[in-house]
Amino acid sequence: MIPRQQLIQQIKQKKSFLCVGLDTDIEKIPPFLKQYQDPVFEFNKQIIDATRDLCIAYKPNAAFYESRGVKGLQSLIATCNYLPDDCLSIIDAKRGDIGNTSEMYAKTFFDAAASGMSFDAITVSPYMGHDTVDSYLAYPGKWVIILALTSSAGSEDFQYLHTDHGYLYETVIKKANTWAGADRIMYVVGATKSLEFADIRKIAPDHFLLVPGVGAQGGNLEEVCRYGMNRDCGLVVNASRSIIYASNGEDFAEAARAEALKVQQAMQLELEKAGII
Repeated sequence: MIPRQQLIQQIKQKKSFLCVGLDTDIEKIPPFLKQYQDPVFEFNKQIIDATRDLCIAYKPNAAFYESRGVKGLQSLIATCNYLPDDCLSIIDAKRGDIGNTSEMYAKTFFDAAASGMSFDAITVSPYMGHDTVDSYLAYPGKWVIILALTSSAGSEDFQYLHTDHGYLYETVIKKANTWAGADRIMYVVGATKSLEFADIRKIAPDHFLLVPGVGAQGGNLEEVCRYGMNRDCGLVVNASRSIIYASNGEDFAEAARAEALKVQQAMQLELEKAGII
């Protein structure tokens, strides 16, 4: 469990707000890893060992594991239990259901006694309303990260629809603010939407924002910080492919560290500019 104040302390201590996305595709990992009993976990393990001092969070994407059936779930469980205690562990599951179904999803990712996994946070689609997040908030100390404004091309299909309370994504944030405070809820805001960060900060000034899209997707870190950073930093910026697939050779872990270090150093400059460290 990573409470808000501990997350802030980690950012200051590591001079970083980097989240490493473990979107591990068995078809893309170095071939020599296939000799291991669990190649995906071995890949993740070496990536984690190489980057744990440079990041404050890890984010496995559930789809990359569930697509491999039982073997994939075994890799995910092993990865969850290997993640460092001082890093926020996020399962990027984007679940969005209610009632008993939502309770089962929460048990899957939060209840180690039931599933072998106990992540600190989960990404959730809020389309079905507060019932979507209630089951996750029932677990003390766990974070719910609500999809608000994404980097996807299809974000304009719904997220920018006008409502009586602004764009739909703004309505989602305003409503979700009433479900729990900034110590339990975060929002997903894509890095390619940097200009919208200023408006989001007007309605969610204290919340942490999980920001995918820096790196391979083309998001600009400096712009994200200019418009989205608050007094506590308030950002968890994710990079996946640009770090974990920096090399396809036996030096993949060293290459991943080198890429993560570049991001961490850029983040340190932003934290210094903001007077946070």
